[in-house]
Amino acid sequence: MANDRYNSPFNARYASREMQYIYSPDFKFKTWRKLWIALAEAENELDPSLVSPEQIAELKEHADDINYDVAREYEKKFRHDVMSHVHAYGEQCPNAKPIIHLGATSCYVGDNTDVITMREALLLVKKKLVNAIASVAKFADEYKDMPCLGFTHFQPAQPTTVGKRATLWLMDLVLDYNEVEHVLDTLMLLGSKGTTGTQASFLELFHGNHEMCKELDKKIAEKMGFKACFPVSGQTYARKLDTIVCNCLALIAQSCCKFSNDLRLLQNLKEIEEPFEKNQIGSSAMAYKRNPMRSERIASLSRYVMIDALNPAWTASAQWFERTLDDSANKRVSVAEAFLAIDGILDLFINVTSGLVVYPKVIEARLMSELPFMATENIIMDAVMKGGDRQELHEKIRQHSMAAGAVVKVEGGQNDLVDRIAADPAFMTTKEDILAIMKPENYVGRAPEQTADFLNEVIKPILDENKELLGVEVEINV
Repeated sequence: MANDRYNSPFNARYASREMQYIYSPDFKFKTWRKLWIALAEAENELDPSLVSPEQIAELKEHADDINYDVAREYEKKFRHDVMSHVHAYGEQCPNAKPIIHLGATSCYVGDNTDVITMREALLLVKKKLVNAIASVAKFADEYKDMPCLGFTHFQPAQPTTVGKRATLWLMDLVLDYNEVEHVLDTLMLLGSKGTTGTQASFLELFHGNHEMCKELDKKIAEKMGFKACFPVSGQTYARKLDTIVCNCLALIAQSCCKFSNDLRLLQNLKEIEEPFEKNQIGSSAMAYKRNPMRSERIASLSRYVMIDALNPAWTASAQWFERTLDDSANKRVSVAEAFLAIDGILDLFINVTSGLVVYPKVIEARLMSELPFMATENIIMDAVMKGGDRQELHEKIRQHSMAAGAVVKVEGGQNDLVDRIAADPAFMTTKEDILAIMKPENYVGRAPEQTADFLNEVIKPILDENKELLGVEVEINV
């Protein structure tokens, strides 16, 4: 890697080699050649006089050995990337040279390759998303019964369980998974539409046969593994497709960012931490620190993806009539980097969730410090059943709670609400009786059952359906 020029951090630090290859020149130009072969095959099948089997065989012989140096020299001459590769391919295939790109415009290889690349990238995202779901599901199942303090507004609220909280992260990922599945299922190629989308060149090629023009698109879609092509278009596919794809990635970024924020708060509370390696340094100044650096990186990259998703939206809205070229520079950066970033995010997410460190004693201590306040309703009910007045007891509980809260907040002392209630004859109870009903598991509602049901009814079918994708190994560079 050159140290005297800009290097993308997506290559150096964040994205996996698999995603980097999908957005590499090699993948792009090999796909161009596959599309030229598919076009030649389809034209041969529709009219054998246009393209011969020998020409197709020659194209296939050189499908992968791209002469990049020759293409670069042609591009200096033509200032046109597609035509430079047409001529470079033609030098390797002299017999097929006259029919390469026959009837097509640049967007035939450019746009169709963009869709194919997005599909391959989405399949890798799906694979990692499934593994992220599996990682969190394992954690949720392991800790589904462990009570912990719940929070609303980041203020103490009714208890939940550690596993149930993890299902909130999972639910977001399930929604993302469903969206990825939908986008993959509905992706369409541009097909072969010509310069303004009218297929005029192909209508000429097929001597005015409209059915052949329609069949050409069907054949190309089938050969490239797609269900269909866009039924209508200008020269390009509808740029809204890029928006749809990047919005899908932005949804994943939202989910991962929400998780990372929760974990950073939990790490501050010392309840749960992200993995911290033996020789990892948390701070250059404060040697004792264990900063949640990976979670922070998830949040940072997620922010990038969410904002980056605005790029395709602006591009789609700014296209003029059948096409303009102000999309090209933007989309080749924004779409690629959205995928490279979400790839890095999911690698970090899997790494963090598969190594979460839980501190049960801290979790229990925090819950028990707040549980007396939450047990007051049960205490009131018990006292009423012994003959007490609900309204009078409620006012006494309120006064005792305020006093106990002041001890904690003003004096820095321990919560003494139980002692105060036990000492008040209006409640007709003892400290032992109160402590007996203050079992954390009595205050978590259906959290364990909800977690078990969710994992069995929602998560298991997803993992079963995608079991061949499980077991991905991720590598964190920094």
